[in-house]
Parts: sequence; C-alpha cells; structure tokens
Amino acid sequence: MPQPPPRLVLASASPRRLDLLRQIGLPPDAVEAAEVDETPLKDETPRRLAQRLAGEKAAGVAARHAHAYILAADTVVALGRRVLPKAENVEEVRLCLKLLSGRAHRVLTGACAISPDGRRAQRLVETRVRFKRLTDAEIERYLAAGEGIGKAGGYAIQGLAAAFVTDLSGSYSSVVGLPLYEAAALLAGLGYRRP
Repeated sequence: MPQPPPRLVLASASPRRLDLLRQIGLPPDAVEAAEVDETPLKDETPRRLAQRLAGEKAAGVAARHAHAYILAADTVVALGRRVLPKAENVEEVRLCLKLLSGRAHRVLTGACAISPDGRRAQRLVETRVRFKRLTDAEIERYLAAGEGIGKAGGYAIQGLAAAFVTDLSGSYSSVVGLPLYEAAALLAGLGYRRP
C-alpha cells in the first residue's frame, strides 16, 4: 500500500499566517500553536530572538508530529536593539505607536521548516518600515479600533495601520507575519511538494 504524502503542519495560532499560506496555494493540513517562552534572553539581539523563537516553535511542534513537514515563524519589531512587545493591552499599543511615530523601525521575521526526516532550514527576513508622525487623535482612533492588541509592535500593517506607513523596504508579507517567498523556498528545499 502506498504511503500517504507527508502532511504540512503550521506551528502557529496566527490566522494571518494561515491566510498567507492559503494565498500562495500551500494550505497546511494542520495548525498547532507552539508554546514557547518569548522573553528575550540576556543580551539577545532582535535578529537572534526572531531566529531562536522560530526554531523553538518548529521543534516543539515537530516533536508531536512525526512524518510531517513543520513550518514556524516569529516576528519581532525592533527600534535599534530594543524589542517592542507583542502588545497585550491598550496602554502597550499606545506606547508602541508613540515610539514608532515619525521613525523607521525593523520588522524581523524568522522562519523555520523541519522535514519528516528531521532536516531543518531557517531564514531571517528583515524589513524596514517607516511611520509618519502620528497625531494623538490618530493614535486614539487606532486604540479605539482594538487592532493592535496581540500584535508585535502594537500594530497590524494589513489593517488600519497601513495608513501610517510612509516607506517599506523588504517583504510586506513578512511584516504581516510570514515571509512567503522564503517560507515556500524553505519547504521546497526540504522536498515538500504540494499534494
């Protein structure tokens, strides 16, 4: 009896990452959030943090899904070496927006894929984003919409915050949460083929 093709598991609870994969014709067979502590290590740079967390998420889910391809990602918003939080409340969203107002920042997304035989491939995508200078009224309108809660850096570029962006250099999909070109390339490089 022939073996069924290996499954693809997205190691993320993010509906945006799921939508992005579907957009390029790579719908996962399963979605499972990875439980990892996202606290930066002492002296850990934003780049290393994004890479480490993507790898830990992939490895954690791979341990529960033998014979599957695993894809994980982690997005970090950084001002210099400072990592902005994944905003948990309105005050954190407000703080992030005030820090980002009128400035350029980096969005770093680590992507990690693991093959059924345990091979692993990783990429880091860095995108530079500049926000216009935000008025207090613009910040308050954004806060009232509730969009930034649960988002790295306190904003969702695919929503109302798109009107704040004056310049973007890099991968738009990476800022949303998953660098599509790199994710597809990682999977293809490990031998994943769409059924």
